[in-house]
Amino acid sequence: MVNLKINGIAVTAENGMTILEAARSAGIRIPTLCYLKEINQIGACRMCMVEVKGARSLVAACVYPVNEGMEVFTDTEKVIKSRKTTLELILSDHNKSCLSCVRSGNCELQALSQEYGCDATRFIGETSYYEKDTSTVYLQRDNTKCILCRRCVAACNARQEVAVIGANARGFDTHIACAFEQPLSSVPCVACGQCINVCPTGALTEKDDTQAVFDALRDPEKYVVVAPAPAVRAALGEEFGMPIGTNVEGKMVTAMRRLGFNQVFDINFAADLTIMEEGTEFIQRLSEGGVLPMITSCSPGWVKFCEHYFPEMTENLSTCKSPMQMYGAVVKTYFAEKNGLDPKNIVVVGVMPCTAKKFEKGRADQSAAGVPDVDYVITTREFARMVKKAGIMFNALPEGEFDAPLGIYTGAGLIFGASGGVMEAALRTVVEVVDKKTLENLDFTEVRGMEGIKEASYVVGGKEVKVAVASGLSNARKLLEAVKAGEREYHFIEIMCCPGGCVNGGGQPIQPADVMNNEDVRSLRAKVLYEADKGLPVRKSHENAAVQQLYTEYLGEPGSHKAHHILHTTYVKRGRK
Repeated sequence: MVNLKINGIAVTAENGMTILEAARSAGIRIPTLCYLKEINQIGACRMCMVEVKGARSLVAACVYPVNEGMEVFTDTEKVIKSRKTTLELILSDHNKSCLSCVRSGNCELQALSQEYGCDATRFIGETSYYEKDTSTVYLQRDNTKCILCRRCVAACNARQEVAVIGANARGFDTHIACAFEQPLSSVPCVACGQCINVCPTGALTEKDDTQAVFDALRDPEKYVVVAPAPAVRAALGEEFGMPIGTNVEGKMVTAMRRLGFNQVFDINFAADLTIMEEGTEFIQRLSEGGVLPMITSCSPGWVKFCEHYFPEMTENLSTCKSPMQMYGAVVKTYFAEKNGLDPKNIVVVGVMPCTAKKFEKGRADQSAAGVPDVDYVITTREFARMVKKAGIMFNALPEGEFDAPLGIYTGAGLIFGASGGVMEAALRTVVEVVDKKTLENLDFTEVRGMEGIKEASYVVGGKEVKVAVASGLSNARKLLEAVKAGEREYHFIEIMCCPGGCVNGGGQPIQPADVMNNEDVRSLRAKVLYEADKGLPVRKSHENAAVQQLYTEYLGEPGSHKAHHILHTTYVKRGRK
């Protein structure tokens, strides 16, 4: 331990801590713009400058280690002047269209500029101009709003190990882009959106599809249905000022009705359906000598990563569509036939914690009824904007309920939103089906939690079944390299693209760095799902009465020819471009 003083306050910190960390432990906030715990400690933005007694100049608190007897000052006139000047220099080359920026009110640059009373026009001179990169269907980059904090680069490189963006050019011309100025659509980006979630400004945003959904809702010829993913209810409240970890399912359903959707369903239903198909597929591979390990296919960012970086392992992917695509496929086949609706007139909307879903809906072999299974995908953030634009007072809404039959779900479907949830849901069904007995304990806690890689083994049908769970693509890469090298052997693997799973998806509410660095946002959101699962009367996918009805009336049995046509898909060995 090290003893020091910060602003005259005696502080004891662990040896090796930075000034920033020590100050935080003492309840002293030092502002940052580039720092992100564990992935971006580069001292680039110079917002965290502090005075250290005896030092010749100000030092960057995010990289400067504490030492015995150190005296630090975080709020002197010199420090405040330095930070204000830094902000005003950033603003001198910044697109200040704050009134029309989607991040206004949730922009770290804006908040600090207000806090320090900055003059946005103090430094006037040449400004940079960049064309927006709008080449993908899922996000856009506007470098006129970029402050070169490099958080997005760190998220793409260190957290996801995709590394398709970086700092190009030098000096005043430095900007974030792909190699050789290629558009994002021309590189093996996986659409995860983690870069958006760490951006402190509006330089990176999802492609907004809210107007298209509003237009569909106003078209009397269209029958518009909507369904949220499990993780949406665990985070949506944050957009309306509620604490992290608030379950807003009931208010969310009511808001969807107020917006005018004809039917409000739940992706959880399709998650249960996914378990029926995926569990059957796993049992068949295990007993008939199919390709193992079988790997889940629910996360489109992971699937695209596999196609680009591990194309030889696309054979290991489950052929099941994701729950979102299954939901759309069932709506436009079973539900359409049952209600005398033309699939061409049905508009299927998914509310997702994920930007990669915007890419997934346009994939090949995702059109069970001859038209796209899903028409529009909006993120949790986009849905919140729709609610606000429609003048709906979300916090005052009464609790609503989903429509049957595609709104009926079990606890197994609900926990899909957290890392390990798909594996646990599958185990609840596979173990009971194979062993032909009722489980006394449904909590497979070994696969829960926010660890990057989790391993477990279970006896199923008299055989030892080894499973693994990975979240975040850097962990996925590590796991798959070990499998390829023969260092690890598994039968079933769950992989989620985003660290922590869908609760931390690229389309979820954006929290500022102060929160991300000091709160376990992922665990707080995941807790919502596990708590709700615990209180549900039905917690196993194969006991979902609506899913059973779907098989009885329409699909026949899990894994049937008809089920394969509607609920399964194919993949592409893309490789690296």
